[in-house]
Amino acid sequence: MKKHQSMKEHSSMRNPYQRKSSTHGIAEIELVYRCQGPKRSRRKITCAQDAYLVLRPFWPKDTICLYEQFRILLLDRANYVLGVALLSSGGIAGSVMDPKLVFVTALKAKASSLILAHNHPSGNNKPSRIDFTITRQLKEAGTLLELPILDHLILTTDGYYSMADQGVL
Repeated sequence: MKKHQSMKEHSSMRNPYQRKSSTHGIAEIELVYRCQGPKRSRRKITCAQDAYLVLRPFWPKDTICLYEQFRILLLDRANYVLGVALLSSGGIAGSVMDPKLVFVTALKAKASSLILAHNHPSGNNKPSRIDFTITRQLKEAGTLLELPILDHLILTTDGYYSMADQGVL
């Protein structure tokens, strides 16, 4: 009888739909998505300038020259903006960006594509060798996940540089 009870308890633990009061120290993973409402209230991205105009307000005038930040612009299948996510804040010369955060954020938001963006506090909007390397790596990963990287913008107080517009993406 005791053997039968333990097998019954074991089979009930394996049922993913049955809630148990004890999780035995296992973390519960929960994914949440909150729709923004109708598309007509969201901005459509048709070019790099559209993306720049959406992204620029996320870099306040008093900090764009102070430290580097890396953000992503998340888009749906029709290139309507789902949102903007801050993934990294760093120092004057750079910030550490974890590629896994790019895609976990995009997947959680049900994005179909994304645009990378970061600022150069120096005011030089030309991409560095590291900028090109990171972009290439993220583009390759995005291809595997069917989450294309449409552009990588570098923002400064004077404007932006678009890798897509320059044909280097």
